[in-house]
Formats: sequence, C-alpha cells, structure tokens
Amino acid sequence: MLGTAIGIGAWGLITGVAMGNSGLPMAAMVMMSLLVFAGSAQLAVLPLMSSGAPLWVVWATALCVNLRFVIFSAGWRPYFGHFPLRRRLWLAYFAADLNYVLFMRRFPEPRPAPEQLPYYWGGVACNWTAWQVPAMAGLFLAEAVPVHWGFGFAGTLALLGVGLSLVSDRATSVAAGVAACAAVAAFALPFKLNIVVAIAAAVAMGLLMERTAGSPPARGQT
Repeated sequence: MLGTAIGIGAWGLITGVAMGNSGLPMAAMVMMSLLVFAGSAQLAVLPLMSSGAPLWVVWATALCVNLRFVIFSAGWRPYFGHFPLRRRLWLAYFAADLNYVLFMRRFPEPRPAPEQLPYYWGGVACNWTAWQVPAMAGLFLAEAVPVHWGFGFAGTLALLGVGLSLVSDRATSVAAGVAACAAVAAFALPFKLNIVVAIAAAVAMGLLMERTAGSPPARGQT
C-alpha cells in the first residue's frame, strides 16, 4: 500500500479541500470524513447537501456511487464470511478499492487462510491513514489549497496502475476493455452511474467468457 499512498493522500486532500469550501459546519465535515470514508460519495453529495437537497436524494446518490462495494463485499465473503457479524461490519468499514485489488492479487484462491486477516489490516491501516490525515488537512487548510490544482486525479492514476497490473490474460483484458468502453459511453448518466454500468458490463462479460470457455465442444469437433 505504500506505493499507492501518495495517490490516495492527494485524493484525500482534494476531497477535504472541497468539503472545506462547501460551507457546511466543520463538525459535520469531520464526522463525514470519518464515518463515510468514501471520497467519490463525499464529492457527489457535497453539492446536494450545500443546496439543501432532501435527505433521501443525498442517500440515494451516495448509494448509487458506492454500489461497487457490493461487488467488493461479495468478493471478500469467501475469505471473511465465517467471522461473526460484528467483526464483518468492522472489516467492511475499512474496505476500499485498492485494498480489494491488492488483496485479491495476493490471495487469488477464494478460501480462508490465517495470513489473510493480518494482510488485510496492514493494508487498511496504511490506506485509512493515507486518506484521513490529508483529508483533515484539506478541511482545515481549504483556503490555502485551490481545488483547481486537481490533486484528486493522482488517486485515479494510482487505482488505474494497480488495476492494469491485474490484467494478465485474455478474459481480464476483454472485461477491462468492456468496462472502459461502457464507462465512457454512459458518462452522461447522473450520479456517476456510469461506474455502475461499467462494473455490470465487466461482470457480465467475464461470466460470458467463463461460460464459453467451460462449455463442451460441439459434436464433430475436438
């Protein structure tokens, strides 16, 4: 996680700056950073909260943006599903994109192992700190760090670099390409729903390729 901490920190800083310039009470912004812990959702709901949008709109927007965590949760279930509910909820709070990618690369076999939990906590400790410290700095130093510097793109680059490192065969290459095309094609959708469309398209393509690869040959073929 140390290799991606710079990108995560830059993303956290720009999110904190955006929150600091939103006009919301400082206590609410600090609690939001600590409890929500999801930069894309925070940036998506800030304009809604600042404009006094209904609470259900804020919740629905955050839910749409964060639907990818349903995929992450399903992926982690074979590893952590046997833990009690309280522990699983605690693990879920710290879950993040890069932690999921690196964890799955380290443990490709979906079965529990003693070293998985320490690996998870080591990753999230670095990720959480790299996010929260710059985010808090951005909150309290919002006027000194202009939003147009575009630090948030560094976090996107970090995620992109780790994601591309997982593209190792034809199936993942096709799924990644389909996801990219779907995200661009659906970019005009509100509430960043193009991310959800891209995830659904990639999962569907992956399942299709897996079924095709596992199907028996047609009669008369070898």
